[in-house]
Amino acid sequence: MKTQFNRRQFLKLTSVASLTAPLILASSWAATGKKGPNDRITLGFIGTGTQGRGLLNNFLNQPDTQVLAVCDVDTTRREYHRKVVDDFYSIKQDKDFKGCAEYKEFQDLLARKDLDAVVIAVPDHWHAFVAIHACKSGKDVYCEKPLSLTIHEARAMVQAARKYDRVFQTGSMQRSMSEFRKACELVRNGRIGKISQVIVDVGGPSRPCDLAEEPVEPGLNWDRWLGPAPLRPYNSVLSPRGVHKHFPDWRNYREYSGGMMTDWGAHHFDIAQWGLGMDDSGPVDIIPPEDPKATKGLRYIYANGVEVLHGDSGGVLFIGSEGKILVNRGKFEATPKAIADEPLGNNAIHLYYSYNHGKDFLDCMRSRKRPICDVEIGCRSVTVCHLGNLAYWNHRRLKWDPAKERFVGDSEANKWLDRPKRGPWKV
Repeated sequence: MKTQFNRRQFLKLTSVASLTAPLILASSWAATGKKGPNDRITLGFIGTGTQGRGLLNNFLNQPDTQVLAVCDVDTTRREYHRKVVDDFYSIKQDKDFKGCAEYKEFQDLLARKDLDAVVIAVPDHWHAFVAIHACKSGKDVYCEKPLSLTIHEARAMVQAARKYDRVFQTGSMQRSMSEFRKACELVRNGRIGKISQVIVDVGGPSRPCDLAEEPVEPGLNWDRWLGPAPLRPYNSVLSPRGVHKHFPDWRNYREYSGGMMTDWGAHHFDIAQWGLGMDDSGPVDIIPPEDPKATKGLRYIYANGVEVLHGDSGGVLFIGSEGKILVNRGKFEATPKAIADEPLGNNAIHLYYSYNHGKDFLDCMRSRKRPICDVEIGCRSVTVCHLGNLAYWNHRRLKWDPAKERFVGDSEANKWLDRPKRGPWKV
C-alpha cells in the first residue's frame, strides 16, 4: 500500500513548529484533569470510510493532536488507515513509527484510558449507540452528521453528553464556513427585514432497502456493520469493499439513514435554524405536499409564522420584507446588494466564530466550552429533518411541540420517535 503522504506534501501541511514538537503517546489529561497548552490531544477514529478518511487527514494535520487508534468492521480499510497514521508520523519523526493500534470492535477502542476523544464516522444507524458509549467511557466526541437515525436517539445523545460532561461536536461544518456565518448574521440583524420564508434545497427522503443479496467477501464483519439495523443479506452498495473513494449509498435507505433529507438536510436545515435563531427549538406544524409521491414541497411552519419550504433554491434562501439572501458553499448573493455592504457594528448580533470545525472541537476540549455545533444544536437540526421524513413517509400533517419534543394529540405519530433495535444495540 502506498502512503498518502510524502515529505513534500507533509511540509506543505505542517508547520516547522509541529515538525520539531515531540510526539506524546499517552494522555496526561487523566492525571491532571485538564490539558496544558503543550499537551497533545489523543484521538481514536471509529469508522474509516471516505468521510472518516477525510476527518483523519484533517485531525492528523492539527499540530496539537496524536492519533492512537483506528477501528472499522472492514479489515482492508482498518489496516489501510492504521498504515496512513503510522506513515504520517514516520515522516514527521523521520524514523519508523508503529504506534497506531487497530480495532475490530469499537468497545475495545473505547476501553483505552489514554484516549481523550473519539471521532465517529460510522453509518448513521450506528451513531447514537457508539457516541453514547463514548460519553460513558469519558471520551469527548466528534460525531458526523446527521446526528442520529431517530428523534429519540438524538435526545439520548444530548442527555449522555450532559450527564458525563462531555464536549460534543456535531460534524455540520457549514457553521465553520464564512459565507454561512455572514448570511445568518445579516438575517439575525434584520438586514432583509422580517423573515417570511426560507427555502431549503436538498434531496428527498430515504426509501426501504430492496437490494439483492450478494456473497459476503472475506474481511468484513457484516453482522457488526448491520448492528442495530434489521438483519438482511449483504450488498456491496451498502458497504463497498476495499478503500473506496465515493460516499456509499447506504444513506439512501431508511434502515440506515434518512436520505438526502438528513444527509444534506443536516447541513442546510441547520443553517436555516441558525439564521432563524431556532437552535433550541423547531417547527410546530409539518405539512407534506398533496401528491403522496412527491419528494419536495413539504412545508414547516414555526410558531412565529415563518415558513421553511423544502424546495428549489440553489442552497438556503432567506426571504424577508426588505430583501433576500441566498447562501451555499462558496456562494453568497444578497438582493439588493447593498444589504451586505455596510459592516455590522459592535452592538450587532455576532454569531459564534469558527474557521475550522475540527480545530474548534479541539479548542473546546481545552476550554471545556460548548463548540459551534454542540450536540444540542445537532439534535435540533436533525429533528427538523426527521420530522420532514416522517411526514413524507406517512403522508401525514404533523403537529409538533418543540419544547416537549412530542407530537401534539397524535399517539400514533409519537410511536415514530424511535424504532426497534436488533440485538443488544438499544439506546
